Amino acid sequence: MSARIWLSIIVMGAVTVAIRLLPLTLIRSPLKNRFLLSFLHYVPYVTLSVMTFPAIVESCETPLAGLASLVVGAVAAWYGANMVSVAALCCVVAFVLGLL
Repeated sequence: MSARIWLSIIVMGAVTVAIRLLPLTLIRSPLKNRFLLSFLHYVPYVTLSVMTFPAIVESCETPLAGLASLVVGAVAAWYGANMVSVAALCCVVAFVLGLL
């Protein structure tokens, strides 16, 4: 391998370690700022939404089928359906709309 590849791997590793270790070393006391705590509380949900929403919409041949399955799945989950039934329902909706 060339030196550029090794340099890239080392830099990426250093950045990854820095991102994970700096908050642990800089923030030693418990956080008391209510705004920051509420912001950090919603970060996992927003991150998951940002990663999954485009994948759901673009997973079908037509974006309309993906969007329809997303809406149907969200409504089913809102009314208390379990994860397996929501996933199955979304697959069926995407398949049927993909055939049309």
